[in-house]
Amino acid sequence: MSSADPDLARLRFVLTRPSHPGNIGAAARAMRTMGFVHLALVAPARFPDPEATALAAGADDVLAAAAMHATLPGALADCTLALGLSARRRGVSLPEFDPRTAATEALAAARRGEQVALVFGNERTGLENDELARCHAMVRIPSVDDFSSLNLAQAVQVMAYELRMAALAAPAPAAVIASDPPAGGADMERFFDHLFAALHAIDFHKGRAPITIEKRLRKLFLRARPDARELRVLHGILGDAERMARLAGRTASEQAAQQGQDRAAGAGEGADGGQ
Repeated sequence: MSSADPDLARLRFVLTRPSHPGNIGAAARAMRTMGFVHLALVAPARFPDPEATALAAGADDVLAAAAMHATLPGALADCTLALGLSARRRGVSLPEFDPRTAATEALAAARRGEQVALVFGNERTGLENDELARCHAMVRIPSVDDFSSLNLAQAVQVMAYELRMAALAAPAPAAVIASDPPAGGADMERFFDHLFAALHAIDFHKGRAPITIEKRLRKLFLRARPDARELRVLHGILGDAERMARLAGRTASEQAAQQGQDRAAGAGEGADGGQ
């Protein structure tokens, strides 16, 4: 199994807001030793940087090809499965995998032709809640409770190793690409924008803060992993709901206007009768 393996080419390692260029280089080295070459960086503090090159120890091809993104949604735009690494649950309710299970799930998705991302957070703070909320599941490396934090490159090495072992243990079957793969990250974000706008249009929240229900709906649809055709159906339903809300709003406005005219007419008649 080499870095040219087409299944491995569908797997990417996403480093979110890395603070230290040395960790980027060390992560590239960890990936390359296990046969992975696709690295994505989200808002790195310093890159390119000589320290990254030094710590890559020859994995210069990984660094040279690293994709740069301003935001995590940009890095996940074409991904249909995103797994977020976190040492803490942070109160975010997501399916939780250990590294071995996560590797099996990720490799299976890649072999179905899906684009898969393993998402790692900032060295000091890890993944924030809103970043984890964009992932389909969370991966926790079972470190000890009283010293649970791994170096970023170490966490990358653990996952790269587990992915390689999963691939070696189960050689790729004949390629079977799903006819309707799950929608990518960009399509899902457009759907969430439409969904939340439609909820606002029908006054679903009724003055309540929308953040809790929006998080729960995001979790629901990410777990469901709808394909592009199913998203088109959902967009159509939301569009009809918005159209009916606009119609109801116009009808209410017209009724209010008519009532105002009726009141004005009644007041005029009363004035005439008093003369």
